[in-house]
Amino acid sequence: MKVIFLKDVPGKGQIGEIKTVSKGYAGNYLLPMGLATVATPAKIKQAQLILEREKQQEIVNREKIAELAQQLEGREIHLRARTETGKRLFGSITAADIATELSQTIGTSINKKSVIIDKPLREIGNYNIGIKLGKNLEPRITVIVEQQKI
Repeated sequence: MKVIFLKDVPGKGQIGEIKTVSKGYAGNYLLPMGLATVATPAKIKQAQLILEREKQQEIVNREKIAELAQQLEGREIHLRARTETGKRLFGSITAADIATELSQTIGTSINKKSVIIDKPLREIGNYNIGIKLGKNLEPRITVIVEQQKI
């Protein structure tokens, strides 16, 4: 029986993929769970149109992400924090702080999970930080932690 997958099924098929599966598997699992639908000529054509639209949207998204990566590459952001005597901060600068400041600077939302730091920044200084935007896209920015004027 030919089916069109409506959702990803690990080891069986991806969204929009048309595959032949056994009648029992389709009738007892895929169709009742809403994971697939029977492949009729009209539904095949509709699935192909949807896949084509998704591919176009993915190309546009990749271009936007690449443009954002170019915007970010080499950018400097300045963060101010209270310090003890010396260079040590009272608190720390986290990935969320960096993402917030970067989002305000460039005008585009950056997720804190995209900011790649091993541990929070606890001292004044310059730090080279990566921002993970997608596959093979990791622009580097410089975060400058300065002493807050009291």
